[in-house]
Amino acid sequence: MTNTTNGKVINGNGTNGTNGRSRSPQKPEELYPYDLIKEIADHLLERTEYRPKIGIICGSGLGTLAESLTDVDIFDYENIPYFPSTTVEGHAGRMVFGKLRGVPVMCMQGRFHYYEGHSLEKCSMPIRVMKLSGVSHLIITNAAGGLNPIYNVGDIVVIKDHLNLMGMAGLNPLLGPNDPRFGPRFPAMNHAYNPELRLIAKRIAKEMGIEKEVHEGVYTCLAGPNYETPAELRALKTLGVDAVGMSTVHEVVTAKHCNMTVFAISLITNKCVFDYDKEEEACHEEVVEVGKIRQRVLCDLVERMSSDIDKNAA
Repeated sequence: MTNTTNGKVINGNGTNGTNGRSRSPQKPEELYPYDLIKEIADHLLERTEYRPKIGIICGSGLGTLAESLTDVDIFDYENIPYFPSTTVEGHAGRMVFGKLRGVPVMCMQGRFHYYEGHSLEKCSMPIRVMKLSGVSHLIITNAAGGLNPIYNVGDIVVIKDHLNLMGMAGLNPLLGPNDPRFGPRFPAMNHAYNPELRLIAKRIAKEMGIEKEVHEGVYTCLAGPNYETPAELRALKTLGVDAVGMSTVHEVVTAKHCNMTVFAISLITNKCVFDYDKEEEACHEEVVEVGKIRQRVLCDLVERMSSDIDKNAA
């Protein structure tokens, strides 16, 4: 259960049961323009006293991270203007402001996925809401399948790079007119995953005694919702991918466009099956279960990262 000590659940305009939706964006090519994103951010900021610099996205089965927060203000997605609802098991569907070991954070307990029928712009829209809410550093978590043979179920991968196959196929959250108030027309991606934060994560992993369970690797996002065939997995492995999932990449692209500092980790919830003769199959229940088993370690790592970022962020 969520720790709601001195916290509150906030619906709509701040009174219980009032839905926060007021109108819908009109033009498909401007589904989430700057002014509308600012309206969403202002809606949240008017209803909480928190002004966090750190944003966190909880992946499948990792929602306990948000439940570690104290003194919380909780906003259900369905009561935030223009927010869709999440439909995936393991994703609670709410924005939580609170303190993580005393550090103010803004936490997405559940994300939006392309396979739910959302555009990539809508999937990554909350990143821009976080940016206009004052967030400068973003911590992203996800559940992923392990392509690298040295990975074991339960291991943690600090993402150092990604292969944006959806973007290479023409699906990118930055398509359409660019608003320079968010970022440049052509953002660079060579430092999308902050090198300094990756080094800090390695140090923290050693302090926690889990350095043998923590790796650095390359992540890729596929559209889903089906899991990959053995042929697809072999192709990804040949391309240098270490872990595969159905999220994160478009969030990172949007965050980098907004000049946010990004740290991302994958929890390996299953080993990818390359052999046609093996009977085991990937399933979402396994993903959620492994998330529950390893959630304490993930929470501890993210809590320590948040504390370090809070001490050192300008």
